[in-house]
Amino acid sequence: MLTPFYVRTLSRGSNGVFTALYGNASIINAVLAFGMETTYFRYLQKRADNREQVYNNSFTVILLVTGAFLLLAALFFNNIVQYLTAGETKDIVDYTFYTKCFLFILAADAFCVVPFARIRAEGRPMRYGFIKLANVAFVVSFNLFFLFGVPFFLKHQLAGAEWMASWYRPSWVGYVFLSNAFASVFTILLLLPEILKLKPKLDKNMLSEMLIYSWPVLVANLSFIINESLDKTLLKQFLPADISDEQIGIYGTCAKIAIFINISIQAFRLGAEPFFFSHSKNKNAPETYARIMTYFVIAICVMSVAVVANIDLLATIIMQSETLIVKGKEVHNVYWDGLPVVPLLLFGYISLGVYMNLSVWYKLSDQTKYGLYISGIGAILTIILNVVFIPKYSYMASAWASLIAYASMMILSYIWGQKNYPIPYDLKKNLAYIISSVVLVYISFYVFNRNIFIGNGLLIAFASVALYFEWKNLKTIFIK
Repeated sequence: MLTPFYVRTLSRGSNGVFTALYGNASIINAVLAFGMETTYFRYLQKRADNREQVYNNSFTVILLVTGAFLLLAALFFNNIVQYLTAGETKDIVDYTFYTKCFLFILAADAFCVVPFARIRAEGRPMRYGFIKLANVAFVVSFNLFFLFGVPFFLKHQLAGAEWMASWYRPSWVGYVFLSNAFASVFTILLLLPEILKLKPKLDKNMLSEMLIYSWPVLVANLSFIINESLDKTLLKQFLPADISDEQIGIYGTCAKIAIFINISIQAFRLGAEPFFFSHSKNKNAPETYARIMTYFVIAICVMSVAVVANIDLLATIIMQSETLIVKGKEVHNVYWDGLPVVPLLLFGYISLGVYMNLSVWYKLSDQTKYGLYISGIGAILTIILNVVFIPKYSYMASAWASLIAYASMMILSYIWGQKNYPIPYDLKKNLAYIISSVVLVYISFYVFNRNIFIGNGLLIAFASVALYFEWKNLKTIFIK
């Protein structure tokens, strides 16, 4: 929602700063969550007789980890700032402010992990959705105030303009981070009913079991975030300083087009994870998981074809038109140069979504070490491919690395899962839909040069064929 405003009000370098910092933040988020979200769901099912203690243990662990993190961050604050600036000193004051904002945001986000998990486990999607959407509303409101509201007050000399002029900096990316920090405060306030249910009482025996289960999940989550976010950090480190922020800005902005698929995958995970755990004892659970996988693959493939079919429309909304008028002259909009990363990122996200479905086997069989192995291999691939190829291919190397890493994780999870916890997935059908979507995306993007009419014609044909072959099964599901 906000990307078009950032593109219009911030420089490409500022967009790069935004992308790189959020990339680092997401890695730390995985550490602070400590795998407790998944562990919480698992132990609600294993220790259904003591659900409040599961909540207390999970919440307390995150509080302790977050406290330790803030202490270390305070001790090494200057080192953190120097790392984020990649040795440049001209922006040291700004990065000091950015870092303070992010430390607060990270701590606040970690504080909310288990309360949000509790809401999901209790089957209250309306409350969950209300708080999440309220957070979005706060973020958007504060961003619009700082990026557009204050300039409007200053331009028209409205009440308070003189005071605003004393501190306001036009087109400063720091206001984006400050908006997020303010929104985090309101989110904590909205979660107070869940937060106040915490009782700082630990069951040491249960806690020991939970930690044994959670630490591989932590490492797996960390590896996943590395796959998702480290490319932005490595672009900053391995590209020349004079172009790194701009290249990251182009990559990060174009990646926003693919974010529609990632959002859908994350939304699916929010509902599917507690469902998988709660249905694990049903005798037909494997068949249910297999059916869910098939319809997930169909839905996500159709959505990917839809995104590419309308990619120019989405790009215009997010990044403005392909050419811009600057000082009376028509110039090329360099953001459009990054569009070839979108198909690669889309199929990386499809692989990620399939992997998330497949990962049910090691979570339900308490073999979370396999999640560590699989995500670790993905992270190693991400690092090696980015380090080797970024200097030559810039952000295209990052897009390819993301696809290769997620595809490798998907394949490994399927192979090991079928050996340790067999689930009767319809491999041929799922592969047929994925390969078909790859072919259609290639034709739409490269052969027909992103023609919106041909692209949507291919989309309608693909969706119609899928509906034809799945109609009987869908009819049975809806009748039930």
